[in-house]
Amino acid sequence: MGSHINHGAGEVREVMDGIRRLVRLLRVSARASERLVGISGAQLFVLQRLAEAGPCSINTLAEQTLTHQSSVSAVVTRLIERGLVTRRPSPEDGRRVEVSLAPAGRALLREAPPMAQAQLIAGLRKLKPGVREGLARGLSALVSELGLEGDSPPLFFEEEMKPRKRRKEKLDGAA
Repeated sequence: MGSHINHGAGEVREVMDGIRRLVRLLRVSARASERLVGISGAQLFVLQRLAEAGPCSINTLAEQTLTHQSSVSAVVTRLIERGLVTRRPSPEDGRRVEVSLAPAGRALLREAPPMAQAQLIAGLRKLKPGVREGLARGLSALVSELGLEGDSPPLFFEEEMKPRKRRKEKLDGAA
């Protein structure tokens, strides 16, 4: 019975250690962004991808960040509010909206640290296809087992900034 309890313990620990290392890499990177340039790691990641893509739609930027359009849109809105990104009708199609770096966003990028998200994406792309597919299937199964599937997840650690704001708004409203 004791050996049954430890079934897979080595593999489970290996997975947990891997997740811990990845989360630490992402958290340290996000803290460096906040400390060095004063914006969240998610915002900096979007700025960096926008610099690479050039003026583009939110959908294109979502493809560049490998995340959902609604997550990118929320981050872009905060970047526009800070004067780091501009939004205007597309010159090719006035019905489409195009976002681009503002001069302040370009200046901020010159001071910014590299982001772990880009490192993670590059590492995933370097994996052999079979290994990457196995990792994708395994993570999907784990997410499903934990009941976490469904809504599109926000960019890394961006959701941590929202609840603080909501609580503050509730407190302000009660005052």
